Amino acid sequence: MDSTQAIRPSSLLLLLPLAWGALVAVTIGVYGGMHQPTGHAVSIAGFSGPMPMKAWMTTGALVLALIQIFSALVMWGRIPLNMPRIDVLHRWSGRLAFLLTLPVAFHCLYALGSRYDSPRVMIHSIVGCFFYGIFTTKMLALPRRGIPSWAFAVLGGLAFTALVVLWLTSSLWFLTTFGVKF
Repeated sequence: MDSTQAIRPSSLLLLLPLAWGALVAVTIGVYGGMHQPTGHAVSIAGFSGPMPMKAWMTTGALVLALIQIFSALVMWGRIPLNMPRIDVLHRWSGRLAFLLTLPVAFHCLYALGSRYDSPRVMIHSIVGCFFYGIFTTKMLALPRRGIPSWAFAVLGGLAFTALVVLWLTSSLWFLTTFGVKF
């Protein structure tokens, strides 16, 4: 085997997706910090305002992320169930969860920007950037052959953890502070 065909360690295949994910996270963070917040709310029909919209769409994303965890455990044999096409449920629950986060993130960045004036909001801003960075990393790693299977569990677990922290610092905070509103 000549040097052009040398086999690289499989973990190195993660470097490019990680670099792109880091770039996405940093870009969102820099934009959020430099962008002058407009204060204009993003409105979605069916919600009384931007805060209830953000709380409920993030809650929906979290429920779908729980379906992601369940379906991943079934796919990897950790939950011994015979569920044909569980991969379809996994992919579509992930797609829908991600789509639910987009209007929320857009509102946060466009109307509010990144803020660091309180610990809750600072954590929320930083973890929001991290979430999109790790999501980018996972999506770019998925089609690459040779990446170790543990990497997908780690990336998925990090994305799930980030979404839980986002939910705790936004939706749960809103629902316990202002009550259940739509």
